[in-house]
Amino acid sequence: MPTSSASHLAVVGGGIGGLAAALAAARAGHRVTLVERAARFGEIGAGLQLAPNASLALEELGVLNAVRRHAVAPPRLVMMDALTGDQVTSLDLRGDAYTERFRHPYLVTHRTDLHAALLAACEDHPAISLRTGHTVTRAEQDSSGVELHFAESHEVLAADAVIAADGLHSRLRQALVGDGDPVCSRYVAFRGALPAERMTGRMSQHAASEAVMVWAGPRMHLVQYPVRRGELYNQVAVFESDRYTPDSDDWGTESELEERFATACRAVRDALPLISRERRWPLFDRLPVSNWVHGRIVLLGDAAHPMLQYLAQGACQALEDAVALGRALARDTGLDEAFAAYSAVREERAARIQTNARRFGEICHLEGMGATLRNLLLSARSPEDFDDIAWVWTPATAPATTPATTPANAAVPAP
Repeated sequence: MPTSSASHLAVVGGGIGGLAAALAAARAGHRVTLVERAARFGEIGAGLQLAPNASLALEELGVLNAVRRHAVAPPRLVMMDALTGDQVTSLDLRGDAYTERFRHPYLVTHRTDLHAALLAACEDHPAISLRTGHTVTRAEQDSSGVELHFAESHEVLAADAVIAADGLHSRLRQALVGDGDPVCSRYVAFRGALPAERMTGRMSQHAASEAVMVWAGPRMHLVQYPVRRGELYNQVAVFESDRYTPDSDDWGTESELEERFATACRAVRDALPLISRERRWPLFDRLPVSNWVHGRIVLLGDAAHPMLQYLAQGACQALEDAVALGRALARDTGLDEAFAAYSAVREERAARIQTNARRFGEICHLEGMGATLRNLLLSARSPEDFDDIAWVWTPATAPATTPATTPANAAVPAP
């Protein structure tokens, strides 16, 4: 619904978070100009998981149906032991316990399909202007607004406020927060999606089940699930490198990938040759910060809270950010009040998920007796027991019981 004092907002970054923020702000009645440094809009990567908190956000943004046309709603989340091949635990995503508690679906989709749905919605909205080939070099602000300067031209974009959604290596965050480079976890991922018909043997059985499979092992794991209506099968192999050095790119190599997974069970080893080797993805995060708002500039998505992927919440939290910001902007209380309300709702929750993502990574990658105890604890839980994960899958704006940490017996997928 349009507000009585509509503002002009500039969004920096055309990824999932930036597009969602632009759409949320426009739907709240504001005029939006989104600038993206690439020559054309697009996403790289493979699959991602959209827990019910993300589905709820997509519904509020008006794009859930478009996303569901290409997504898969898996019946289960399954954790397997990557060494023995035994099932450790699972969660039933179609039973009464799930549907009564969450009401919105758990989806898996290709990252490009989610991005395309958000982009199409932004292109269709009359209050949104999209500009590519615009690399922000600096932002100058005063009490009345912000001016953005670009590398490609002498053009200056004036706006009432700026939403910085420029990702992990955000230039605006660096200028405003100044907390240095992202923190490398020493883990690296090889990921990609391949035609489902290429899966054979036991792998084809897993693909046909449509379940999200997480194979947890010592300092490594493998995740598998179908995307794009089941036509593609997404695989992600993650492992810790023994050769990491901060001033070198010669670590996390294909040879290390093979070495780390050499002791895995047959099903995992059979999957490795089909995992894309075109690009490796070092995994980074940052420590939480409590200052997302800097005058007329506000941080969102990975620019605000980059996190490791072990709770499958990176994109989900960016979508939650967008919805919370849109709700605050729709109240017509002024930009300062809207930004304050947004940060009050989002900062603590995002920080908690950032912190717990690290902890769950440690749980997932236990070895020896630690892994044995983990498996014993998890094997005792019911597939309908969502108590440990409900706080993650329920946005802060909805009633939730939110523990300070993820318990050791939490069963959560690592994407």
